[in-house]
Amino acid sequence: MRILITYGSKLGGTREIAGQLASGLRAAGLDARALPPEEVDDVRAYDAVIVGGGLYAGRWHRRARRFVHRHVQALRERPVWFFSSGPLDDSASRGNVPPTTQVRALMEQVGARGHVTFGGRLEPDARGFIARAMAREHAGDWRDPEHVTRWAHSVALELRDAAFLEAPR
Repeated sequence: MRILITYGSKLGGTREIAGQLASGLRAAGLDARALPPEEVDDVRAYDAVIVGGGLYAGRWHRRARRFVHRHVQALRERPVWFFSSGPLDDSASRGNVPPTTQVRALMEQVGARGHVTFGGRLEPDARGFIARAMAREHAGDWRDPEHVTRWAHSVALELRDAAFLEAPR
C-alpha cells in the first residue's frame, strides 16, 4: 500500500513531522513517502494520502490548502487524513486540539477520515516581524515524536482494517 504524506511548511517544522509520519508508517510495513505539494503531480498513484499544514494565525499553510483544492476529486476517492502543526505550547500533547474552521471545511470537501494537531516549533532567531515578536515569548519546540509515531501507527491500523474488510473472501 502506497501512502503519500504532503505538507505546507514555512520554517521546516511541519516538513519534519511529515518525515516522522512517513518513518512511522514504513515501520508499520507500509510504503510511505513525504513530499512537498509541488512535487506531487497525481495523487492517483497513491492508495491513501495524509495532508499536513502549519498553522499561522489560525490558518493552514497555503500550499496545503492549494494541494487539497487542486486534487479534491482524487482525494475523495481514497482514504485521507489531515494534520496540523503549530501550537506553541504543550496543548497538542496533553489532549485533542480540534481542527480550525478552515481545516474542518477542507476535511468535509474530501471526506477526510480524521485530523490530529501536533505541537509546533519556533526558533528563537525566527525571521520576519511577527515571528520575531512571537519568538520573544514562545520560542521552543513543542513537537512530540511519540505523539507523531502513535498517530502514524493508528493510521496504519485503520488502513490495514479497511484493506481486510475490502479483501475478497
